[in-house]
Amino acid sequence: MAKKKSSAEKRHRQSEERRLRNKSVKSSVRTSAKKFVLLAQKSGHNSAEIAEAETALKDMIKKIDTAAQKGIIKKNAAGRKKSRMQRLLNSIKAGSIKAAQ
Repeated sequence: MAKKKSSAEKRHRQSEERRLRNKSVKSSVRTSAKKFVLLAQKSGHNSAEIAEAETALKDMIKKIDTAAQKGIIKKNAAGRKKSRMQRLLNSIKAGSIKAAQ
């Protein structure tokens, strides 16, 4: 007869799988945030670069919302990150409008 595994071993295995999955999602969020910030900083007065930064922002927001919905990051932290990134984009847009005038 096979030896019965304990429930603690199963819980450990499940928590390890969840930890790795959560780690992957958090890493993806951080990577997309870094990508957006890099695009935002290099986009000067070029409207094409600003549009590219907006696309990166939308992608980042989607990843953050998904992570918050799954409980990987807290909802307030997600809102704070989205707000800060949106403010960065708005300041760049305002700067490009002033430079164009």
